[in-house]
Amino acid sequence: MKKIKMSINALDKKSHINPEIYGHFSEHLGRCIYNGIYVGKDSSIPNTNGIRNDVIEAFKEIKMPVLRWPGGCFADEYHWKDGIGENETRKKMVNTNWGGVTEDNSFGTHEFMQLCELVGCEPYIAGNLGSGSIQELAEWVEYMTLDGGTPMSELRKKNGREKPWKLKYLGIGNESWGCGGTMRPEYYVDEYRRYQSFCKNFSGNTLFKVACGPSADDYSWTECLMKNLNKFTANAIALHYYTLPTGSWDKKGSATDFSNEEYYDTVSRTLFMDELITRHVEIMNRYNPEKDIGLIVDEWGCWYDVEPGTNPGFLYQQNTMRDAIIAALNLNIFNNHSDRVVMANIAQAVNVLQSVILTDGEKLLKTPTFHVFDLYKTHQGGELVYSWNENEKNSNGTPAISQSVSVKDGKMTVTIANTSLESDYEIECDLYGFDAKSVSARILTSEVHSYNDFDNIDNVSVKPYNAELLGGKLIVKLPECSVLSVVIE
Repeated sequence: MKKIKMSINALDKKSHINPEIYGHFSEHLGRCIYNGIYVGKDSSIPNTNGIRNDVIEAFKEIKMPVLRWPGGCFADEYHWKDGIGENETRKKMVNTNWGGVTEDNSFGTHEFMQLCELVGCEPYIAGNLGSGSIQELAEWVEYMTLDGGTPMSELRKKNGREKPWKLKYLGIGNESWGCGGTMRPEYYVDEYRRYQSFCKNFSGNTLFKVACGPSADDYSWTECLMKNLNKFTANAIALHYYTLPTGSWDKKGSATDFSNEEYYDTVSRTLFMDELITRHVEIMNRYNPEKDIGLIVDEWGCWYDVEPGTNPGFLYQQNTMRDAIIAALNLNIFNNHSDRVVMANIAQAVNVLQSVILTDGEKLLKTPTFHVFDLYKTHQGGELVYSWNENEKNSNGTPAISQSVSVKDGKMTVTIANTSLESDYEIECDLYGFDAKSVSARILTSEVHSYNDFDNIDNVSVKPYNAELLGGKLIVKLPECSVLSVVIE
């Protein structure tokens, strides 16, 4: 077993890790909302006003801090007034982006805001800039957040909600460079400035306004935005980047049937997230050195070919130990860039892409990715501190070990991923500036193709693990293909 030296300096605090970095994304896509989160009030599946109770409890277990809705591409065809009032009066529409299915709008603003209240997370609304109007978006904000005295606030009360909700996060347009309107950055930024100016703060509510940022490595989009935005018009810009194992949108590869070479390619393409953030942040720093405009990675995760026999427009895929490694790498990257990254939202929460939950009728399972969010949840609200490791290389040259470290309320959280499929490592970590008295650890590890299904929902699950404190050092053995969380007090 090879040894890897690591060091942590708790006195060298880097930045605050916003809980929202551990955020999620729910779109009207496939079975994410319907037959996933929402089953309707008349369902035999235990629910609260149609929202599955087991989904609520699972979201609470990982301390879900924020949930983005209603899209995605769906957001720029969504007209919010179609999703309020009695269900039988709500307008139907065809979901042209995802499968051509009929959307009955039975899950709308009231249902989403109640979901967030039940989970205890912040709502993040993606507003329609693509096919909607300024008046429509302004009235949605008014409907949700104004106490009373206007037609929109009175309409909310008529629909059963007396007091306004608190809405912090408002995205204005989604993927405006693509499905949200195929706009040039110069055009989008002018439209954004116009739309956001009519989204007001009502009744003590303060909006955190998010502009549509770049797709992957479109640095010119970021340049244009940052030239034309300031902290008075935007609080953050949003970056989207998906890990494609093959690098091709045409043939993305299977979620479960892949070679070791394809696995390492997936790791490599995921680690590109670090370069993306670094380069976009360099542009942001030139125009906003104060760092009061944040970067939000509000769509990320692995995107594979759909499971055989499923609707290609529903984006349903399995979730293996490979996905757990990818989630751990991304979350470590976000933590280590938390001076500028203020939120991230994995795509998506239930039954779509790299989801944390899969459902089948009344059955529910937690994916390996869910368990990574469970391992990492003690980072939420912590202070990132300096960490370093000497590392080893995988066969394709990617680093074997990834880590991030935070301190909160006298406890240190160390999360480490071993991406190697061939090597176990013993980590010998020097601890500086922290009086370590006790240690506990939990691990997620399995053969890389392993996954949970409805016949064996705990095939891949978190287990207690052994770690030691010896002479001011943390000593822990890290098996191949594993994700580890260590809490030191």
